[in-house]
Amino acid sequence: MRITVADVPALERGVALLGSGGGGDTMTAAALLRQHVTHGREPDISGALDPNTLVMPVGIVGATAAFTEKLPSGAEFATAVSAIERWTGARAGALVSIEIGGLNGLMPLVAAVELGLPCADADLSGRGLPRLDQLSIAAAGRGLAPAALAEPGGQVLVLAAGSDESVERGARAFLASSGGWAAMAFAPVPAGDLPRCAVMGSVTGALELGRRVLAAGEGPEPDRLAEASGGRVLAMGRVLEVSRHPGPGAHGRAGFGRGSATLTDHRTGALLRLEMENEYLLALRDGHPVASTPDVLAVVDHRTGAPVPCDAIRAGIEVDVLQLAAAPFWTDPRRLPVLQPRAYGIDSDPVLA
Repeated sequence: MRITVADVPALERGVALLGSGGGGDTMTAAALLRQHVTHGREPDISGALDPNTLVMPVGIVGATAAFTEKLPSGAEFATAVSAIERWTGARAGALVSIEIGGLNGLMPLVAAVELGLPCADADLSGRGLPRLDQLSIAAAGRGLAPAALAEPGGQVLVLAAGSDESVERGARAFLASSGGWAAMAFAPVPAGDLPRCAVMGSVTGALELGRRVLAAGEGPEPDRLAEASGGRVLAMGRVLEVSRHPGPGAHGRAGFGRGSATLTDHRTGALLRLEMENEYLLALRDGHPVASTPDVLAVVDHRTGAPVPCDAIRAGIEVDVLQLAAAPFWTDPRRLPVLQPRAYGIDSDPVLA
């Protein structure tokens, strides 16, 4: 299938919801994608690539807020892909996103158009994720190295070898000294191997999710919102309090910012508290866990339906809180520990839909 102009708003809404409060602002990425499709350069999304086709994972990493301030030159993805092709001697026949949630649900489609390649109907996250060593190829044991980063100023870094954790640390160190964000590419994976190390159908899934939610209109009733999203409404109410604080350092990195948001459910009077890092991670109703990562916890503005990211939630706004079921890849007992609450330093068992 091809992404058309009419598809862009729905795809943008779908990937924003799957960001689980993270993943970065989709506005700039959607504008770049829209510019291509309005000129007839429509991304080709393929769910049936030849099993021998080499599929290269790509995406934007770093401080996503810096992406809107320091815009891409247009050469970053081509540079990162070329660096991996030179290092591995393997030529990419298609691309796949490293993360369907947020701007990385859109930017790899932009890259695919610019490079003249199809994009696999898959990704390496199934949602928004904060760390490279949590990607599905790492969880499946394939390893992240070699990986290449290309930043807007022209610097290129190839992380030729090392553990998944060392690739994560090396990338963060490079980003801290090079402008905040970069395009990243990993060694290509045969398309026939993707079902074992990727979340399949995620691009079309995000598009369908966005279509259903947009069709539900603004301020839908709980039953209609649950039906449209395919999930569960945890609460509908006004945010009472938001607190933020530095997070604990772990996994060889400085801690991401942590916080919580508390609201009153207008329907029951219960208090719902959301624990968050880069994404919403755990929901507690009157102190009892009711939903958690790896399920997607999405907060949307009650009036407009627009997703509210972790860095923008504030006291006083009326919101709806949704729980969307995690991709089956992450509910497998072998992989669940990678994204369960304890992987983020939260002492709670996972609570899944």
